[in-house]
Amino acid sequence: MRKYFLIALVALAFSAANAQGKGVKVGYIDMDYILEKAPDYAEAKNQLEQKAQVWKQEIEVKKTEINRLKDNLNTEKVLLTKELIAEREEAIAFLEKDLLDYQQKRFGPNGDLMIQKATLIKPIQDQVFTAVQDIAEAQKYDFVFDKSSDMTMLFAAQRFDLSDRVLRVLVRAQKKEQMSKKQVKEQEKQDALDDMAAENPDQIERQKKLDEKKAAREKLAEERKLAAAEKKKAIEDRRKQQLEERKNKAGKKENSKDEKGNTVAANKTAEKAATDSIMVKKKTDAEEKRKTAVEERQKLLDERKKILDEKRKKIIEDREKAKKEKEEALKKKKEENKN
Repeated sequence: MRKYFLIALVALAFSAANAQGKGVKVGYIDMDYILEKAPDYAEAKNQLEQKAQVWKQEIEVKKTEINRLKDNLNTEKVLLTKELIAEREEAIAFLEKDLLDYQQKRFGPNGDLMIQKATLIKPIQDQVFTAVQDIAEAQKYDFVFDKSSDMTMLFAAQRFDLSDRVLRVLVRAQKKEQMSKKQVKEQEKQDALDDMAAENPDQIERQKKLDEKKAAREKLAEERKLAAAEKKKAIEDRRKQQLEERKNKAGKKENSKDEKGNTVAANKTAEKAATDSIMVKKKTDAEEKRKTAVEERQKLLDERKKILDEKRKKIIEDREKAKKEKEEALKKKKEENKN
């Protein structure tokens, strides 16, 4: 109903404007797009996702506990009386209902997730509405619609989309809180230029092409400068290398024999040290692996023993309980027979 009313209102405004010989200036925004790009939305969304993750973990814990109780019941069913089986099945049914209620409370249509999502997003939506009003008043828009709302838009030209301009307003407002007075004045000048460019998309395209050509020229000049510097450095490095080779050439002849003998001895020593190091490392690794395997096996045996002991203890307790209940029933029956 609201959608048809808005359509009728727009049609009436266009008819009145045509009758008076003037045009109607219309724009639109995409609230979903703005919220995804808004500076504060990501933080609010992250907080909500963290809460939802905690709730999901709690649900998984409850599911795991229910599955554990079901498995235990299936395993021990042959050892339990009908009364004990019914009692455990009733307890499991209660936990399953509690889990379903918790899921609805957290993730249902009226659950905590939906409520907190609305609470977190509302301040951002208020900022968007304020920015839209400021832009509409400054640029003399007669109507501004929300593309993501209930109103159906069969076609919308991109030049009438104010979403990016609203985003710029939100980002500017956040930046101005951290700026000096001088920076604020410079930002206001830039804002005015951006608004003028937004009113004339062709100007944006021309400026974009000019900026691309300028960037290409600057890149080419920088590449030429770097190439010249690299060539100069290569020449200097080659000259230093030649001087160093000439300087060392004379001393190599006299020390070649001694160096050869020292090199052979050093190589043998290094090889022996490397071999010893490898043997020690292999021995250490083998000892560590054996020790780890023994510890893991002992741990596994202890865990199995603990599980078996717990199951055995539980079975004995259940048997004792059943026996006691049976004895009490017999005792009660004898007393009734005496009476």
